[in-house]
Amino acid sequence: MSRVGKQPVSVAKGINVLLDGTCIIVTKGKLEKRLETHGRVNITIDGASVSFGNIGEDKQSRAYWGTYRSLFNNIIVGLDQGYSKTLEINGVGYRAAVNGKNLTLQLGFSHPVEYPIPEGLEISVDKNVILVKGADKQAVGQAAAEIREFRPPEPYKGKGVKYSTETILRKAGKSSKK
Repeated sequence: MSRVGKQPVSVAKGINVLLDGTCIIVTKGKLEKRLETHGRVNITIDGASVSFGNIGEDKQSRAYWGTYRSLFNNIIVGLDQGYSKTLEINGVGYRAAVNGKNLTLQLGFSHPVEYPIPEGLEISVDKNVILVKGADKQAVGQAAAEIREFRPPEPYKGKGVKYSTETILRKAGKSSKK
């Protein structure tokens, strides 16, 4: 049995949940998110809580049960509070700036790197810290990973773009022969 799937999801005030066949539509103001379940789980909307149930007893339907409950919970939390990832830039001459709909990164290459800000996300820069915010957990994580990918941190001096919670294991440099 799924331990995650058993727990009902409480819906915050101001968020509307509708069931349209096998699709759950969650709206808050102008924001709208859809979750297509393809008929793999039973969905019960009871006032301010939504419960999920499995269709069969096979391993696959139990996996869908917990997965769709977690995806729905991520949508609710994203619309209510939002998600954010913080990146740090380390290195001499490395900097970032937001120019309109683009994030401009200078990471030691011969040219600045232009990253177009995805729709629905907000990116802000404060000194050497990049903050990626949005309502979609997957989109926030993907954008942060793509920004980090331009110049991942290297293990000798720690230069590059890293997550604020990430620790870089440093290596010793060259040692002299005796």
